[in-house]
Amino acid sequence: MTTTLDRTAPRDLAAEFPARLSLAPRTTLAGRLDGAWWPYSRDLEAELPPLVAALDEPWGRVTRVTVNPICWPVVPRKVPVGGRVLHVGWFTEQDPDKLILLSYTVGRWDLLVIPPETEPAAAARLMAAAAIPGSVLTAGVLIANETVIGRSIRDARRREATWESEGGACMSPFGNPMGRSALPLPGNGWR
Repeated sequence: MTTTLDRTAPRDLAAEFPARLSLAPRTTLAGRLDGAWWPYSRDLEAELPPLVAALDEPWGRVTRVTVNPICWPVVPRKVPVGGRVLHVGWFTEQDPDKLILLSYTVGRWDLLVIPPETEPAAAARLMAAAAIPGSVLTAGVLIANETVIGRSIRDARRREATWESEGGACMSPFGNPMGRSALPLPGNGWR
């Protein structure tokens, strides 16, 4: 199997824009996730430096990262970050929608990885859900829930568009459009 990466656009986006992050506030409530990360691409070499740079101040120096290779076409072993080297590992047993960050001094953080192609509204819902302190929802559950919610929203929009394209008319039991005047009057006489 061959994988081709368009390295120009994602690297430009990752270098130009800050990491899109949502972090859970520091509390005594331990949850399954410590926040969410929405990368611009699936290019770890381009995406990890801005992420690690954004986390250096609030969390401390990140030394290692682990991912599931299912979602990343290329998993480099080492990524240069600000004059140092970030070690990258992969585990097929790890949740594909999760990134694990490790630090020698501070510990471990688990972030939901929102797929780069996710619509902004869906990404915003996922980022908010992953940053809830003490949440017991896993990365896979959050992504699955968002898939259902997104499908429901698309279905509602499709039904509304159908309603509008039909003139917003009520249909008789025989499939013919009925105007408001054809509707029976309620008990109070109002239409």
